Amino acid sequence: MLRIVVLGLAALATGQGPLPQPQKVQRPPAAGAGKVPAKLEPIAETKLIMEGLAQPNYKGIEKILRQPPQDTQQWVYGRGQALLLAEVANLLMLRPPKNQGQEAWFTRAMELRDAATQLSRTLGTKDFGEGRARFIQLTNTCNRCHQTFRVQVQIEPWTEGPAAK
Repeated sequence: MLRIVVLGLAALATGQGPLPQPQKVQRPPAAGAGKVPAKLEPIAETKLIMEGLAQPNYKGIEKILRQPPQDTQQWVYGRGQALLLAEVANLLMLRPPKNQGQEAWFTRAMELRDAATQLSRTLGTKDFGEGRARFIQLTNTCNRCHQTFRVQVQIEPWTEGPAAK
């Protein structure tokens, strides 16, 4: 508090005038008081979405499917990670390229959503063989998108990490 007062006095002493007042935050009306239009806006960069959400969930599923899960909790956790990858696809749809390639972007994002959703359903049935096959399909979906948009990352399941081309 003292620092704010000192800074304010310094501004007045240098002729810069008074400090601007903080703006009042506009809050949406309470439920039922009026409609607030929803507007979806991307916040994070696509690369951050991929490195922070897609890759960790992909790696988590990969780890679970190295060998048959030993308990229900692992199956449930893997299913949740697959569903989060499906949601990543929804987030990607908020970030289409600005110039060209939008149709391909939406197609690839929907393919990711579908592949991840199918994987989640399979993990829900605890079918290890089918789960691994669906995981390979998911991997291929990721790589098709990377190839389409010239992302220099090739994902290979059950290796140490994505390989740069």
